Formats: sequence, C-alpha cells, structure tokens
Amino acid sequence: MIYNEKNIKHKHMKTLNDFNFENKKALIRVDFNVPLNDKFEVTDATRIVSAKPTIIKILEDGGSCILMSHLGRPKGVQDQFSLRHIVNKVEDILGVEIKFVDECVGEKAETAAANLKPGEILLLENLRFHKEEEAGDKGFSEQLSKLGDIYVNDAFGTAHRAHASTTIVAEFFPKNKCFGYLLAQEIESIEKVLKTGEKPVLAVLGGAKVSSKITIIENILDKVDHLIIGGGMSFTFIKAQGGKIGNSICEDDKQELALDILKQAKAKNVQVHIPVDVVAADKFSNDANTQIVDIDKIPDGWEGVDAGPKSIAIFHDIVMESKTILWNGPLGVFEMEKFAKGTIELGNSIAEATKNGAFSLVGGGDSVAAVKQFGFEDKVSYVSTGGGAMLESLEGKTLPGIAAILE
Repeated sequence: MIYNEKNIKHKHMKTLNDFNFENKKALIRVDFNVPLNDKFEVTDATRIVSAKPTIIKILEDGGSCILMSHLGRPKGVQDQFSLRHIVNKVEDILGVEIKFVDECVGEKAETAAANLKPGEILLLENLRFHKEEEAGDKGFSEQLSKLGDIYVNDAFGTAHRAHASTTIVAEFFPKNKCFGYLLAQEIESIEKVLKTGEKPVLAVLGGAKVSSKITIIENILDKVDHLIIGGGMSFTFIKAQGGKIGNSICEDDKQELALDILKQAKAKNVQVHIPVDVVAADKFSNDANTQIVDIDKIPDGWEGVDAGPKSIAIFHDIVMESKTILWNGPLGVFEMEKFAKGTIELGNSIAEATKNGAFSLVGGGDSVAAVKQFGFEDKVSYVSTGGGAMLESLEGKTLPGIAAILE
C-alpha cells in the first residue's frame, strides 16, 4: 500500500486548503527540473505550469512564496544548471515578477527570504549545488527550514527520494506542513486506481521489459479485474507458453516468472489479455517490410513491433467496459510512425471511455510521452508528472516525501 489504511483514514491529509497563508512565507518544494536547449531556453514547461495553482493560492491568501528545486545532475556549482536560466519562463507562466537568489542556504538566502513581502516570489538556486541535498543532510535541511513559516511539498517527481528538501526538512515544521495541489492530486489519482476506483478496474502495462514491471504487477493483481500486457514484454509471456516469437525482444530468464504471474492472476480472478496478433517487421526501422501475423507464429528473422488489428479491437472492448483505467507503457515502438498505431488506438479507446465517465490515469515516462505526442493530454483524467515516483507508488512503496507530510 502507498499509505497504510490507518494513515489515510485517521489522519487528515493536510493540503493547502488547511492553511491561510496571510503574511506567511511558504517554503515550497517544486519540481522545476525542466529540459533546456543549448541556448538555456525551457523546451517543455509542463512542470512549471503544474505548480502554478499552488503558488497562486498562496499569493492570493496574502502570503509569499520561496521556491526551491533541483535542475539536472550538477557536480558541484555548474552555471549550466543554474535556475537563473528559467526565471523568465517562470515569470511568463506565473505572471508575477520573480526574485532570484544565487544561493539556497546561508546568510544571502536568509536575507532575501526575510525581505520578501506578501505577494512576492523568491526562487532559490539549484539545491543540488550542495551535495547535502541528495544526502538528506539534517543540518542542511535545518538551514532551508529557516527560510519559511510553512513547508509545502508539491514535487511528486522527487517524492520517492529521501532528500533534504523533499523529506527531511519537513521535520522542522511539525505542525506547519502540507501537500500542494499537484502532489495531493497525484496521491488521489493513485488511490483511485489502487483503492477507491469504481470497478471494473483495468491496468494496461506495456513497454519492453517484464523485469521493470514485476513488482507493479504483483501489487496490482489484488486491485484489478483486467490486465492488458502489451509492448515488448508480451513476447516473454508468449514464448513462455510455447509460442514462436521470431527475433522479437524477450527476457529469456523471466519466462518462469511470466507463467507464475499468469497463475497468480488466475487464482485472483484477474483476466489477463495479451495481444493475439502483431505487426511484424523484418528490421527495426521505419522503412522495414511489415506483415500482420499471429503473435505466437512470428517467422524467423521478423520481430513484433506493434499490436495488430485484432488485438486493437479486443483491447478497445475491454477498455470500454472499464470504469477505472491505469495506463503505463506503450503497445509498440510508437517513436516510429509506422509502428505507432496500437498505442494511438489504445489512446483513442481510453479517451472515449473517459468521455463516457471512466477515470483514467496515465503514468510512466513512455506513456506520458505518447499521450503528449498524440494529443491525448486533455482527453484522459490525469497524467502523472512523476515517472519513478508513480511507479514506486504502484509497487506499493511508501514514498518518503509523502510519509514526511503525513507524520
């Protein structure tokens, strides 16, 4: 479980709405780890946009915001990872002037924070310029805590790391800590899939490797009614059952495990659906020759690269019957236009089910990329911003950044 039952049931999950920020300084952990091009321009501002509701609520209450984040993986202080590069973009998105201080702890940062007036925003320099951040150092956390009155964690993308700014700093705000809107929404979306979702619940797991999804599968078998296994990992299941998969990707050492998962699913009354046909290609390239074949009869020299038409039709019907849908991982090599159809059609089905009232959560790097690329972002209920954090939640792990607020 992400949170054990008693946490959720008997402990009020504190969010922004539990506080009035008038004349208060909110120390907010945001996730502004955004991609920059070689001119240091932000190429995808989704994470900044996602933090906006939290920041605006605090300013409208009459409070001020001190924003802390990391950017990239710097080795010590490296200008290319300075958060000053994103100041203009953050100003554009928030519509408020940003004050920037080139430190995140110590006298300079403390003075800048102390001088902050209600309605103002201060952005601190990259937390990871200090090795203490990733080490979860207590002294460093205490220095950060001096900057604000209330600690707000709104960074789901790093909630699975016990770093100073995501977890340890919360200890210094025993009564004054809460989740921002983004993090609260992430938690609720995952709860919906794992606990409170209307049945039938469907999980669609795709991607290349069974090994990266084992713990998720084992954790969600108790919660779902249907499991669609697609993408590269389906071939490990087919080969384990004696099918011929040609040159398709396969984890030979995971065949036993695949059979065991099918056995567990059967015992738990979960219906597992694996593609019945695939688009096979004679090489891994957009200009390959292709043919449609049964998934267990792929000729030698050919590899499965996308779900076939029969599979797409079957999956569509299952999606349309489902009331709660988790989508994690593509059904084919969607990066190549020729092999994107299965993933796009699945997106269309999930969009239609959502329109009819189903709750759909999309998470995990590749599915999020696909959803953005093919324009499904506004057609599903929720797109998770945290890749690793989302997966660890689905595996049933307690995320330290979340536990720190609930304590």
